[in-house]
Amino acid sequence: MLLARLSEAAGVSGQENEIRNLIKTEASRTDVDIKTDALGNVLAYKQGRQGAPTVMLAAHMDEVGLMVVGVEDSGLLRFKPVGGIDRRVLIAKQVLVGPEKIPGVIGSKPIHLQKRDERNTPFQWQELYIDIGAKDKAEAEKLVPLGTTAIFATNFQKLSDEIIMGKALDDRVGCNVLLELLACDYDCNLVCAFTVQEEVGLRGAGVAAYTVNPDLALVIEGTTASDVPDVPEHGHATSVGKGPALTIMDRTSIPAPRLVERLQQVAEKKDIPIQFRRATTGGTDAGKIQLTKGGIPVAGVSVPCRYIHSPASVASLSDIKATIHLVKGFLETF
Repeated sequence: MLLARLSEAAGVSGQENEIRNLIKTEASRTDVDIKTDALGNVLAYKQGRQGAPTVMLAAHMDEVGLMVVGVEDSGLLRFKPVGGIDRRVLIAKQVLVGPEKIPGVIGSKPIHLQKRDERNTPFQWQELYIDIGAKDKAEAEKLVPLGTTAIFATNFQKLSDEIIMGKALDDRVGCNVLLELLACDYDCNLVCAFTVQEEVGLRGAGVAAYTVNPDLALVIEGTTASDVPDVPEHGHATSVGKGPALTIMDRTSIPAPRLVERLQQVAEKKDIPIQFRRATTGGTDAGKIQLTKGGIPVAGVSVPCRYIHSPASVASLSDIKATIHLVKGFLETF
């Protein structure tokens, strides 16, 4: 399953080599021209009708993760987060370190040795470490140079016929959508941009948009779904299983209303269930794309995912399929 391979591939922001190579291999199976820019974005060009507008679809390939910043005399690795990670979810999680995917586990002071006030306070970053079983500092440094990144050791799996679980669904679901769409032909000129370093400041998207200079763009994301107990419905942001979510505003952008309206029209015509993202927090590559050069009209389509930026996220295959159909229908309107 393509989505499984995308999910399990390593690609912490700034070190996206593995996921980039996988995407280039998959994209090359279609009739596209593939380029990689200096920052590491993958741009897949699909020629359309002469004189037709150029549409850029963007999905970021990087994921949140950890970076090794120090080594103790004992051989334990000190680390910092790359991207937004809640440190409360890290205790005892298994990780894979570096390109060799050295197995390790995130450790902390055991509960038996904690004082009462420590048990009620989340561990700080400096109180956490990665244990790879090294006997001392020399052995650890030989295996893991400073700056090495680590990913969560999460195996992709289906929880039911419709529900899947895996790491980095933000935004490997978007990468999956783009790769599926590249298999079809369109009248418009299509450029699929698999961007880097979104999780640390939307850095790749601005470079990609400057290079492509499209007439308009859509950002395909994996977004927050908090449809869980003790969260009122208006606070769900999105709900898993209710279709792709359209954004009307977030922290970094206000999508072009005419593009949002066109997406709504396509959904209504093709009987595709959609929802609106009921939160204005967070941001996507749209924030950088719309400010590139003289400005680029942009809109966002998101796949709802529970528990994003954690070791394991949950999403619906029906939402992913509906997203593919929605964006395909949008492209066919040109």
